[in-house]
Amino acid sequence: MQILYSYKYSPTGYHSFDSGITCARFGVALSNYRVGVALFLAFFVSLASGEALAAAAAHPSVIATVFKWMPLVFKGFLMNLLVSVLSMAIGTVSGVALGLGLVSLTPWVQKISWLLTQFFRNAPWLVLVFYTIALIPFQVEIGPYVIPFPGWVKATLGLALPVMANTAEIVRGGIQSIPLGQWESAESLAFSRFQTIWSIILPQCFKQMIPPWMNLYAILTTASPLISLVGVNDALLMTRSALMAESRTELLLPMYTALLILFFLYCYPIAYYTVKLERRFAIK
Repeated sequence: MQILYSYKYSPTGYHSFDSGITCARFGVALSNYRVGVALFLAFFVSLASGEALAAAAAHPSVIATVFKWMPLVFKGFLMNLLVSVLSMAIGTVSGVALGLGLVSLTPWVQKISWLLTQFFRNAPWLVLVFYTIALIPFQVEIGPYVIPFPGWVKATLGLALPVMANTAEIVRGGIQSIPLGQWESAESLAFSRFQTIWSIILPQCFKQMIPPWMNLYAILTTASPLISLVGVNDALLMTRSALMAESRTELLLPMYTALLILFFLYCYPIAYYTVKLERRFAIK
């Protein structure tokens, strides 16, 4: 999964963000309330059709069965949130460092940073998760101590890698959006490059980096069910387990629609405030 960022030069001399592909407009698509209305309507229709099929086959109520399994699904959903938050935190910290490397004046630092960024931006997220699962041991022994690495920890690290690369691009774009005059003014005041970036450049571009960073987190959250493919007990795996336990085809659509609603209710506020921040911080 790749996110592209393009830059436009405005008459005032500023470079403004313009996210290039559909996932960068994720918040705009979800800001329409009709999406939520259609989703809930689909859920109620699936419940009604499931009830009709259950009555015909003399099965227990679909509604009661769905709500019976929802606590287990919600517990798995909390695992999705934990993995997404930790992946975002790790990816953000490492991505800021990598993004600063992209604008470094040291050629070898810039080249290595560029190579890492391009590799992890263009690698499939699921492949990276499989690699971390396969390459990182389940436990590490250091003297008398044993440090375990459960599957969800390794999956978190796998998802943090593409987040790191995309955050690096956000940081690079934010730094390059600041007009050259700011750099020249700092140089005339005898600021070092570190002082210029830390005290002058980053505070100015921070507000421009917030909307794409929030978009990235929303994308990461919706991609977190990938961890179910490596055996992590997330919401998707719990839903599949419930369906296997019940062995009833009429539960298929209601259960998966309920899962979709969980993710929608969590991601919608993020998407909504992302759009508001984009409008607020837009350079006129």
